[in-house]
Amino acid sequence: MAIMRAVPDPEHVAGVHNYFEAIRGRDEDRWLSSFCPDAVCHDPVGSLPAEGREGLRQIWKVLTAPFKALSIVERDVFYAGSGAAVRWSARGTGVNDATVDFAGITILEFAADGRIQTAMSYWDPGAMLIELAGDDERAAEDFDPALRN
Repeated sequence: MAIMRAVPDPEHVAGVHNYFEAIRGRDEDRWLSSFCPDAVCHDPVGSLPAEGREGLRQIWKVLTAPFKALSIVERDVFYAGSGAAVRWSARGTGVNDATVDFAGITILEFAADGRIQTAMSYWDPGAMLIELAGDDERAAEDFDPALRN
């Protein structure tokens, strides 16, 4: 039996690549330019969404602050309509030299120009921070002030 696969829009393929390549390269400007100016980002889903450039800058700072090195790999990418669902895994080295492995799924919806209009990431940053912090609770608190007592 033959498996039918949708032919993805080349702009969506490029959009997924640019998003993850920017994270791998810790390139904030490239990451920001992969989004529409009025984009909305839920990272992670359940947190307050970031809206527009300033909101995205805040997300970038929060997500990259605990790491001095971060690699992220797209494991599976599924394209449909104007979007893509990406199952990814990552390994980070914290500013405290601890390492952590974590994974998630990110859903990207693209605008007509190929930039990201909406991003929704499903993963558990709290568990990642606890593992990364180990005995150093300050690392988790620096990443997320809500973890402070």
